[in-house]
Amino acid sequence: MNKVARGSLLDIEHLEPPEILKILKSARGMNPRRPRPLLRGKRVILLFYEPSTRTRSSFEVAAKSMGAITTLVQSSGSSIEKGESLLDTGYTLRAVGADIIVIRHPLAGAPRLMAEHLDIPVVNAGDGMHEHPSQGLLDAFTILKHKKTFKGLHISIVGDIFHSRVARSSCHLLTKMGAKITLCGPPEFVPDVAATLAPGLQVTRHIEDAVHGADVLMLLRVQKERLAGMKLRLEDYIARYQMTTHRLKMAKKDAIVMHPGPIIRGLELTGEVADGPQSVIVEEVRNGVPTRMAILARALGRA
Repeated sequence: MNKVARGSLLDIEHLEPPEILKILKSARGMNPRRPRPLLRGKRVILLFYEPSTRTRSSFEVAAKSMGAITTLVQSSGSSIEKGESLLDTGYTLRAVGADIIVIRHPLAGAPRLMAEHLDIPVVNAGDGMHEHPSQGLLDAFTILKHKKTFKGLHISIVGDIFHSRVARSSCHLLTKMGAKITLCGPPEFVPDVAATLAPGLQVTRHIEDAVHGADVLMLLRVQKERLAGMKLRLEDYIARYQMTTHRLKMAKKDAIVMHPGPIIRGLELTGEVADGPQSVIVEEVRNGVPTRMAILARALGRA
């Protein structure tokens, strides 16, 4: 494996706890409303092979809040559409002055491949079904705003874990920091092997078991087209796994409800839960900016 550029963020799996805490501490000092010109004059390229709203916009706001120049490159309307390879695209962006490349790609490992061949930091904004490290970090940042420590927290993740890169990053991060995680969903979304993703994971098929006594409830998006290919009907999934106010009462009184978005009201959760006092879903989106400011500042050694 080739050496990657210093400052790259490719996954959570290979990030040590002290480095995780350092990023979270840096994020606490970031405020997009009080700009700090840490990246003044630097060029941040947002290379997105997949559509994105939250991740792309928060990386852009984060970069501009620190004085960077941002350029968005999407697969449609670029040479990528004509068949240009990932590495040739990377070489081109480096040649035109990129100081950091933030990349989202449908194939797992694409950010690492680019990072191994370029001399500038590469930040993974989501690669296939592998990881979404910045989302994992912003979720951790959100949890720490409501809980004093990760150690001993009971965190339940409900929904389509199998297809979720967010779940992978969160499982790696939160177990490293001492949290206890329960994964919940039907076998097609939470296969038994999911318990081997990180040390200390548990799997349950019953949402009541997952919710009971939980400190944090993390819900994941469920795509209706994936349910269509399963034995479980949409109505059955809703009946068995939807987060309702009744089920939420089984969690600790100060439990928080999270969702990386986009949420589907009436499927993963009810509108009452999404808009309720225990929901921090909007706050998660807001926390994406300072967290990604910290990630970009780290990339160039400014944090």
